[in-house]
Amino acid sequence: MNCFMNYESKDTKTDLRGEVFKMWLNCWERISGNSYYIHHLYYQSIGSKRVRETWWRKVLITWLLFWTLVSLWIFWYMSSQATEKRREALGSMCDERARMLQDQFNVSMNHVQAMSILISTFHHGKNPSAIDQMTFTRYTERTAFERPLTSGVAYAVRVLRSEREEFEKQQGWTIKRMDTFEHNPVHKDEPSPIEEEYAPVIFAQDTVSHVISLDMLSGKEDRENVLRARASGKGVLTAPFRLLKTNRLGVILTFAVYKRELPSNATPNERIEATDGYLGGIFDIESLVEKLLQQLASKQTIFVNVYDITNLSQPISMYGSNVSDDGLWHVSTLNFGDPFRKHEMRCRFKQKAPWPLLAISTSIGILVIASLVGHIFQATVNRIAKVEEDYHGMMELKKKAEAADVAKSQFLATVSHEIRTPMNGVLGMLDMLMDTELDVTQQDYVRTAQASGKALVSLINEVLDQAKVESGKLELEAVSFNLRAILDDVLSLFSGKSQDKGVEFTEKGHIFVTVYLVEEVVDSIEVETELSSSKNTLSGYPVADRCHSWKGFKTFNQDGSTSPFKSSSADLINLIVSVEDTGQGIPLEAQSRIFTPFMQVGPSISRTHGGTGIGLSISKYLVGRMKGEIGFVSIPNIGSTFTFTAVFGNGSSTSNEHNSQQMNNQPNSVSSEFQGMKALVVDPRPIRAKVSRYHIQRLGIQVEVVSDLLQCLSQIASGSKIINMILVEQEVWEKDTSVSTLFVNNLRKLGCGFQSKLFLLANSISSSRANTSTDGVSIPSVIMKPLRSSMLAASLQRAMGVGNKGNIRNGELPSMSLRHLLLGRKILIVDDNNVNLKVAAAGLKRYGAAVVCVERGKKATELLTPPHQFDACFMDIQMPEMDGFEATKIIREMEHNFNNRIRRGEVSIEAYENVSNFHVPILAMTADVIQATYEECLRSGMDGYVSKPFEAEQLYREVSRFFPPIPDRSP
Repeated sequence: MNCFMNYESKDTKTDLRGEVFKMWLNCWERISGNSYYIHHLYYQSIGSKRVRETWWRKVLITWLLFWTLVSLWIFWYMSSQATEKRREALGSMCDERARMLQDQFNVSMNHVQAMSILISTFHHGKNPSAIDQMTFTRYTERTAFERPLTSGVAYAVRVLRSEREEFEKQQGWTIKRMDTFEHNPVHKDEPSPIEEEYAPVIFAQDTVSHVISLDMLSGKEDRENVLRARASGKGVLTAPFRLLKTNRLGVILTFAVYKRELPSNATPNERIEATDGYLGGIFDIESLVEKLLQQLASKQTIFVNVYDITNLSQPISMYGSNVSDDGLWHVSTLNFGDPFRKHEMRCRFKQKAPWPLLAISTSIGILVIASLVGHIFQATVNRIAKVEEDYHGMMELKKKAEAADVAKSQFLATVSHEIRTPMNGVLGMLDMLMDTELDVTQQDYVRTAQASGKALVSLINEVLDQAKVESGKLELEAVSFNLRAILDDVLSLFSGKSQDKGVEFTEKGHIFVTVYLVEEVVDSIEVETELSSSKNTLSGYPVADRCHSWKGFKTFNQDGSTSPFKSSSADLINLIVSVEDTGQGIPLEAQSRIFTPFMQVGPSISRTHGGTGIGLSISKYLVGRMKGEIGFVSIPNIGSTFTFTAVFGNGSSTSNEHNSQQMNNQPNSVSSEFQGMKALVVDPRPIRAKVSRYHIQRLGIQVEVVSDLLQCLSQIASGSKIINMILVEQEVWEKDTSVSTLFVNNLRKLGCGFQSKLFLLANSISSSRANTSTDGVSIPSVIMKPLRSSMLAASLQRAMGVGNKGNIRNGELPSMSLRHLLLGRKILIVDDNNVNLKVAAAGLKRYGAAVVCVERGKKATELLTPPHQFDACFMDIQMPEMDGFEATKIIREMEHNFNNRIRRGEVSIEAYENVSNFHVPILAMTADVIQATYEECLRSGMDGYVSKPFEAEQLYREVSRFFPPIPDRSP
């Protein structure tokens, strides 16, 4: 009913156009009387809603597209006409200016050529010469109007090397180098070096009189010009260059002056031999072209550029600016009489072309008229589109609601698994230690179990807190705590896995936690710089520089100093905490969503490392509530560093107590029996040694650090200080066994009883046990890392014989009656969690079962490939690479195939203790307690279900259902 009503309402809203049209049809029916035909035509043509939508949309789009194209074509046509007219006008103006410049240049060139003939006649043709400098100056000044484009004229005579001395005596000056004058006018009087011939300037117009006595053949541009002019017999131009004195851009036109009149077909050698001198006209292109353009009334409308294009790939600008707002340009060719050099004039309008208002108004008018005509189509299409948009919006909301429901179910299943897994570890460890008498070491184990319990509570609270964060109801509670104790508890959670791998926490490398007062960060910047070196980190592997993780904090100014804020009060403590780890890092594409709730870096990461993806989002919220900031820096395949600040209340009763417990490296005594003792730490890595020294100093022990065993032995042998204990890093001890052996032997020779005071700081349990001797010499007592105050104190107490010596007492084994219940049964346990494996194995061993543990489903399929000797299997469901469901299906398939071979007689049952049907009972171990998980277990071929956390009795009860009573098979 609801669906029908919704559809009726929607159709009523969307069919306004149809109702109006029907009213018009009714009126038309009364006039025409042909109602049947019109009704039939309406409903057949546009009565259907789908047909109406399609028809109206096509008409609207076709109409608008057609008239849009028409208006665009009209605009293009009218604009192109206007552009063509503008191009023609530009070409006309540019050609006019090029013609004027070329004509003026030809006039000046002809006059310069005439002057060369004049000099040949009255200077070289007369003896004595009829021309001197004064005569030349007066003549060139009075005839300057005939050379409108030249800024000066000069004449250089040809002088051979043999004639130089006599020439210089005759002139009264020395021939000078032009290239020196060009580059350094201060040394302009430097004589020209010895050459085969010279071309010193003897006559010059007043405007260029500074060139007199300069050798034209010693200048780069002039030499090329002179040689080309006398060989060709024509006027030649230089490339544009900066003129002397004025430093303005110009060229020189050069004509050769000959001793006699030469025929037109004279060879270059003949012309060179007949050369008397060279007449050059200097053209200041920039000023001369500007003067020429000023003569035109339209000089302000276009830009003019003159180029030397002799080298097309690198044209030389002789005049003008390249700035222009209009892309339209025109090129006119210039011929200055030198066939070798090519020139052109490029012209552009100074301003953009005006808007083609006529074309715009015409095209817009047509488009507006077409739009008005199609308005009814637009209204109809918009109304239909609005209805469709609302419909699609509702469908999207429906999909999102369904996706949210699926995500919620997946979230609950994940959280259930993550909660119950640590719960199983906590209860299992407590159950194993319940009836034992605990010494100091065992008390530390209990703390480890309790820390696992706290991890469980923390995980439960994360789920609840996330819900509170989303609802805005999360409240912070002020609780007193000990920071060092909290850090020790965190270390205990991960110490087991790190010891198994032989690293300080990660797959390869380390995790390094530092805590400072914010006020101390400025002083620790040098430490940060030191840590940035890949050779001077905790493990020697490169790290992501923690300084970049707080780069965007508002707490710090740009210069790295802290801003003044409330933490300076004795009642508040502002801490900055950095967690640096080496490893996979975070991919760049995932870093932007790292603080988004329920977001994982990737599915493979989630399955391998676990987690719900809400920890960082809650952390960010909590840091914000504690008036702090959080940030990170991550480099793929290097590692990540997370840093946050937070403001805490001072839990100390007085300010003096607060000052004594500030975050620094001062000792924090845990056991008074170590007061006054001295320790020597052997570690080549400064950062790692600093961490070891910090923890040892917390026990009240004075610590010194050396880098190798030889330095350690030298310091002990000196006898200046009494060393109570020596702590050697595992890397140093195992680096060279011969050195370690020599070290131990030398300690024995000292006769000071150092063997009982020697300790090895090891990362790996297997490594420390495998190397229990060094060429027959026992190694020191092993202290496992990461260091914790309680574990370190217990190890030192036992070895040093002070305080509680930590005598270890094993718990009693179960009664013999229990050990016979599963005696002779071989059971496989598959779980990727080491704690679960230990708890399950210990529980089944109480009942006498032989237990084999593996961490991967793939390994389980190999062990349970028929034939095998296993009587049952406990299979975890959620595992990396291959989960429990997939592993069980593979095992059942292998059993089915093997049983078929038995039935076909391909395999003899006598060889397998007369077992005719292989079917190993597989019991699921999972933290997912929802019904869907149980049903999936049955579908995959599992025989039972054990929920986490479990107890030993529960495991026995479930597995014993598949075992008939058997006689005691114990030896």
